[in-house]
This record gives sequence, C-alpha cells and structure tokens, in this order.
Amino acid sequence: MSLINQNLKEIHSKLHQKELSVLELVEETFRTISERDERIGAYLTLNEEGAKNTARRLDDKLASGEERGLLFGLPAGIKDNIVTEGIRTTCASQFLSNFNPVYDATVVRKLREADAVTIGKLNMDEFAMGGSNENSSFHPVRNPWDLERVPGGSSGGSAASVAAGEAYFALGSDTGGSIRQPASYCGVVGLKPTYGLVSRFGLVAFASSLDQIGPVTKNVEDAAYVLQAIAGYDNMDSTSANVDIPDYLSALTGDVKGLRIAVPKEYMGEGVDAGVKQQVQAALKLLEGMGAVVEEVSLPHTEYAVAAYYLLASSEASSNLARFDGVRYGVRAGQSGNLLDLYLESRSQGFGPEVKRRIMLGTYALSSGYYDAFYLKAQKARTLIKRDFDQVFEQYDVIIGPTAPTPAFKLGAQVDNPLTMYLNDILTIPVSLAGVPAISVPCGFSEGLPVGLQIIGKPFDESTVLRVAGAFEQNTEHHKQRPNL
Repeated sequence: MSLINQNLKEIHSKLHQKELSVLELVEETFRTISERDERIGAYLTLNEEGAKNTARRLDDKLASGEERGLLFGLPAGIKDNIVTEGIRTTCASQFLSNFNPVYDATVVRKLREADAVTIGKLNMDEFAMGGSNENSSFHPVRNPWDLERVPGGSSGGSAASVAAGEAYFALGSDTGGSIRQPASYCGVVGLKPTYGLVSRFGLVAFASSLDQIGPVTKNVEDAAYVLQAIAGYDNMDSTSANVDIPDYLSALTGDVKGLRIAVPKEYMGEGVDAGVKQQVQAALKLLEGMGAVVEEVSLPHTEYAVAAYYLLASSEASSNLARFDGVRYGVRAGQSGNLLDLYLESRSQGFGPEVKRRIMLGTYALSSGYYDAFYLKAQKARTLIKRDFDQVFEQYDVIIGPTAPTPAFKLGAQVDNPLTMYLNDILTIPVSLAGVPAISVPCGFSEGLPVGLQIIGKPFDESTVLRVAGAFEQNTEHHKQRPNL
C-alpha cells in the first residue's frame, strides 16, 4: 500500500518506530508528483529543496527525542492564494506570476509549528473565481478519476492532489463552495470551517465576508487533525473569532444515536442528478439505521442564494482587487503613457476573462443608482438565508444533503456558459452566506464518478459535523476508493 494513502496514525506509527524517515516520505511524494502531475496539473510551484531540508530537520528532531507536532512529517500542498514566504504565490494569475511573498500566512506558520512539510503551491481558478479550475491562467487541473473531467473549483488543485496521492493533505479556501465542491468531484474529504474560526491573514482576498481556509484530506479523522492545528484566534485578522477550540478528535465517537438530522427538500429537488440523489438517500438511511432521526425540512430562501452570492462576492472582489494596479507588486505593463494607462494596461494584461467579468459585475452593483437595487437587496436576501438556517438549527443538530447536484462534468462543457457554471454551487453557496461549517465526505459513485455528502452544522459546532461525518465514514468504504492512475 502506498505510503501516501495511509492515514495519519499509520504514518506516525511508522515514523516513530523508525520504519520510515520523513525524508523517505517526502521523496516518495515527489516521485508520485513526477509520475502523475503532468497528467493532473495540480501543482503550479514545487518546493522540493525546501521540503527536503525540512524533512532532514524533522528526522533530526525524531532522533533526538524532541517533542513532535500534531502533523509531524506530513507532506502538505498549499492552495496558491495562501502566501508562503519565499515560495512563489500567483493566485493562478498572470498578474502575480512573479510574486514572492516576504511572510507566511498564519495557517502556513501553524502548519510549520505542527511539523508539516510544505511540498508546493496548488493550482486553482484565478483569484479563486470559478467552479471547475479551468480559469487558471497557467493550465487547467484534471480530475484523477477521469482525466477528461474537471476536478471542481476553485480549490481543484487541492482536491486533485490529495485524490491522486500527490499530497498527504492540502489547504484550500472556500468562498461559495470552493473546498466542498472539488472534494465531492474528486472523492475526498473537504471541510469549510465556520467563518472566523481559521485566520484569513495571508489569504489573498476574493470576498472578505465569505472567504474561509480549510483542509482537504483523505478521511475525516485527518481533517480533524488538520483543523486542530490551524484553528484559533489571530489578532492579525480582524474577522478572527476569539472562541475556545475544543478537542475535535474526541468528537469522532462513531455514535449518532439520537441526533436530529434535517434534510432540506430544496436540496433534493429538481436539478439534482438521480444517481447523486440515490447515494445521498442511501447515506441518510444508513445514519437512520444507526439511531439518528432524519426529517425533511424547508430552507425557503435557497432559491435566492446564487443571485445574492454573485452580487455580494463580485462587489467585494471589485473592491479587493483594486490593489492590483501594476504599481506596488505583480506584473507591470510597459509603455504606459500616464498613471491611468498603467492601471488600464496592467489590469487588461494581468486579469483573465472570469476575473474581469466579476470585477465589472461588482463595480456595477456598487455604483451610484444601483447600490440599493442590487447590493443592498442581496445583503437582505443573505440575512433571510441565514435566518432559515438559524430556525432549522433550533430543532436539529445537523443539515444533510448533496454537496453538488451532479458528478464532475467534462472539461470545456460549461466554459462558455457562466450561468450554468455558477449553478454548480447552488448547494454550497447558502452555507457560505450563512457562515456556518460544512464538510463534504464521499458517499458513493454515480456513473463511475464520486458523489459527495454535505453535512452542515451550527456556527462553531465543527465537533458535531465531524462526529456525524466520522460515524458515516466508519460504516462505509467509500473514502478508501482511489482513482486508477
């Protein structure tokens, strides 16, 4: 069995018993990348020399008997919109193709403190705008289960790298489903924490009221380990929540008896693939057989979620991306006659079509005469969507439904139809608007492609989300399936 497919406890057992060194584990990871990534395209930048130096230092730590971190020796991929000191960070955009940050994001520092090894930076949709990873300005990522299909987005590189065995775990960012949807498409576990639980300091901003960093892993227990390492208050992030961090691993009891599960009828209705619906219904039946109470509910304002999200996210993007002007950092257009020409030419050359589309939409929604009609109305819709969740959570412990309405679609199939592309996030966007936690876990296959089960929890109740996900996983084999590469 490949080392990269073993769980954290198995790897740590081998390391501590000296059956394996961190350097050997890291070298195997780079061998796997060299064999597979030309077909997958998950990485944009590799940190081979730095990773091997870190591995040697960790092996010395192991030999000397020093205290070891929670993620000791584990090879990790970092989404390329999370800054890494001395390692190129591009956001998959030509605008930042030459950008080398001078500091680490808080989550990267926390991984280092937990003794993880940074393998490299992972491909994504440019500035995290997209749901298929076809918007990368370098090259698309391909789904390891079917190289003719998308891996999902925007964290497509994160999900594909874990599914293909090219990273032990990865960090992604989730704005409207960008961890959960690719996790569903690639048959891995993807967790979006509660907004504010994990620091955003060092995450290149897309939509600041929605962005959240989270782990992509092979199983639920490993997701709990990674979350334990990266969660917590950070005074460098004004939106960071100062809450107590529980022991997430103690939540993995395997018991769901008496838990109340809500199933929104809107999440199982028109537009959801029959094969996806079948797998989700089978998962709910399994949980019911384990003693959980499963009942149908309504989240009536779900129909407004996609429209509200794209107005709000695009408006925030319009503001956040104004800092990319060709003056301070990033690529600068040559032969500009004056400052305005420099801005115009740098942005025209640096940004791709999807980023330009969203900047224009957001700028329009924020403009004089349209603010009340679009942006303000979208904020009101967001409040109603959050209220729907609050009301359901008064009576239920978790909400469950599909992560994505269909399995992964073919590369190029929706690239010319942005509205169809946007609707792929219809089941993940409401969760992001409400700011609550959710996890996607593999729950079967439809047409030979992975299907994800989405488990949604109350704010800062990741423990219950992990408890339900872990119990389901312990009674199924879906998470052990690997693509044939």
